[in-house]
Amino acid sequence: MAERLRQAGLRPTRQRLSLGAILFSAGDRHVSAESLHKEALAARIDVSLATVYNTLNQFKAAGLLREVAFEGDRTFFDTNTSNHFHYYIAETDSLVDIGTEDLKVLGLPPLPAGTEIDRVDIIIRLRKSVR
Repeated sequence: MAERLRQAGLRPTRQRLSLGAILFSAGDRHVSAESLHKEALAARIDVSLATVYNTLNQFKAAGLLREVAFEGDRTFFDTNTSNHFHYYIAETDSLVDIGTEDLKVLGLPPLPAGTEIDRVDIIIRLRKSVR
């Protein structure tokens, strides 16, 4: 983890190392600051929620995480930084990856002058069926 942080241009502080170990030890995942904070406390890592937010934003800025924001202030951080889409499952408040090969975006409105597409984010909201 320390080398990964250094390669991303971040100093490997105790908090970054501890939170990074939780984030990146279990493969690709989606976390909110609140859920990561709970995991850290359960692992007996004494860290404030503000520090978790700051660390997640630093990891995002360094390219280690991708931010998935929707519904105003609802934000997840994704350890999979590749181009992909998501299902949002309301009952479990969770995201599930959708590969880019499974979804096609056909036709976009004209872009404002002087801009280009950086990335397309698609979140498909699911709910439990009533059947």
